[in-house]
Amino acid sequence: MKTLLSRLFISAFVFCSIISANAQITLHTIGDSTMANYDPSTSDIRGWGMMFQQFFNSGVVVNNRGKSGSSSKSFYMEAPYWTTVKQQIKAGDYVIIQFAHNDEKNGGLDGGTDALNPINGTDYRGTNPQTTYKDYLRKYIDETRALNATPILATSICRKYFSGGTITRTGLHDLGTNFSLPATDHTYDYVYAMKEVAVEKGVQLIDLTTLTKNLVESYGDAASTAQLYVAADSTHPTALLGTLTARLCAQEMIKQNILASYINTSTDVLINPVSCDFGDGYTGQTLTKELTITGLDLVPVAGTFTFSVNNGFLIAANKTDTFGSSINMNYTGGNLAFTKFYISTTQAVGGTKTGTLTVANGTVTKTVPLTANFIQLTGGTEVSVIWSLTANTTPVLLGPATVVDQSFSAMNTSSYAVPSSTAIWPAGSGYDSTRKTQRNVIDGSVWPAGEIDEVSTRYIQFGIKANAGTELNIDLISLYVGGSGGNGMRCRISYSKDDFTTTFAAGEFQSMVSGTMNAVSKIPVIKLVNGETLKLRVYPWYNGTATGKTICLSDVKIHGVALPAVALSIDESLKNELKWAVQDGFIKITNAPLNSKITIYDLSGRQVSKSSNSTDTSVIMATPKTKGIYIGKVESQEGTQTIKFLVP
Repeated sequence: MKTLLSRLFISAFVFCSIISANAQITLHTIGDSTMANYDPSTSDIRGWGMMFQQFFNSGVVVNNRGKSGSSSKSFYMEAPYWTTVKQQIKAGDYVIIQFAHNDEKNGGLDGGTDALNPINGTDYRGTNPQTTYKDYLRKYIDETRALNATPILATSICRKYFSGGTITRTGLHDLGTNFSLPATDHTYDYVYAMKEVAVEKGVQLIDLTTLTKNLVESYGDAASTAQLYVAADSTHPTALLGTLTARLCAQEMIKQNILASYINTSTDVLINPVSCDFGDGYTGQTLTKELTITGLDLVPVAGTFTFSVNNGFLIAANKTDTFGSSINMNYTGGNLAFTKFYISTTQAVGGTKTGTLTVANGTVTKTVPLTANFIQLTGGTEVSVIWSLTANTTPVLLGPATVVDQSFSAMNTSSYAVPSSTAIWPAGSGYDSTRKTQRNVIDGSVWPAGEIDEVSTRYIQFGIKANAGTELNIDLISLYVGGSGGNGMRCRISYSKDDFTTTFAAGEFQSMVSGTMNAVSKIPVIKLVNGETLKLRVYPWYNGTATGKTICLSDVKIHGVALPAVALSIDESLKNELKWAVQDGFIKITNAPLNSKITIYDLSGRQVSKSSNSTDTSVIMATPKTKGIYIGKVESQEGTQTIKFLVP
């Protein structure tokens, strides 16, 4: 009897866990660079979307898909973005839609739909607020609703354009002053246009433009420059502005009863992220994460917070400090000002490492789980491809892999020459001012005005592909990059294995001294299996309209280790290992690898449900509600397996 009761209890527990997991809501955020994710090791920008999760409890997961440089048009049209977001949306989810900054690219005129041949200016991303801007907002709304999810419009955060103590109309995304229109004329007002669409479509709207205007004006021009916006421009938020904007959005959602019961209303201590996952690293590699903390209405009103970590994790108040097991932060007036701090870890052997951050002042105690996974590579064959770029694009390949040749989009090579007669190279490069580089220029040779971020359709690309039957583990990406002809060259260096649906930063330069080459070195943890491809892109832009300016590249290198691929035959895996059974409203998966992530899709590619990482080889999930054929995907460190199955 006890055994039967135990089984019933376990079954009930598993069932409740399944229902809880399936009931979890995903809040998708789509927008531009003011929302996007950034790597703290390469950029000072922090999009507000990457700070959003701390304001929600475990019932809501934020999927921040903001993309630098995107407009309402480009995010919709370009394959890696809206198309893939729709595949992640499930019934009951929410989607926050924020665009305007890059819609303004042509001064309120539409740029057409051909990225390489724009009309009405130099940038196809531009939309007209009364026509194409509204059209794309309607598309997002209609297509979100078609997926049985809820769209929410959010006006864009303001730019730091002060006139006296007030943000200008242009800073509020109203370009009417460019046409000498009175403030009552909203022809070129993107915020007003979004509000009209919200009324027309019956969609709730969060006015982040007004909310951030009030916030930024309360700081004033000087303090906003010092604390809220990055030094490079008056648009991109620091970690502080990103956090404050996320909090303003959450507070407004409570007022409008949008996911209000899921929003964390506790304001004593806020730590971001709420769960610190360092991701993967190679054994011996030191992984470092940036965290932030804010304390409000604290008791006692003055005191000290102690931050402590365990199990081999280390902590420091600044990246350049010596890391140890604990740090202290003093506070007064009942508040702990927004502060960054850092946690690092390393491990000599492969495996998962866990620990806990504990923050306490004697009255309040907060904990954050810490997780890192270390991979140990043994054996294998070294693989390296290097483009020296001193005279041509020919690479040198060592080891079993396939080179993806250098290619250009809206860029071309003007010459192979020194960056300048007095060029400076990083110490350790072994090069002097006579070293030639590949000097590249924008198509048409004229860099456009008004660019402060990457253009997704303008880049220089390199890549490597895993050969059939091999598993290629990438452990280094490096290159030298610089500007020539002026100090205004900027660039972001990104890499991806899924055609930039998911993007990682290798480096970013918001300023480069002409004739000075800069070293970029990144240790990624990327596994390419059976023909998968890694692409590396350099996205250049200039800080003003200019000619005769080039971006210089040298010694682009991708390095890794090739191993025999793990057999991923779907038929054999299903026959001998992984097994699926659909019965009585449940899917039972047996012989799944430990820590598998299981996702169910319909035939259109839309995600229907997803399990948490399994800690057992047997997983039970509720079947989709609609009869038909579905695709199941099991992802683990052993690889990815898929199967089609029928829900009768």
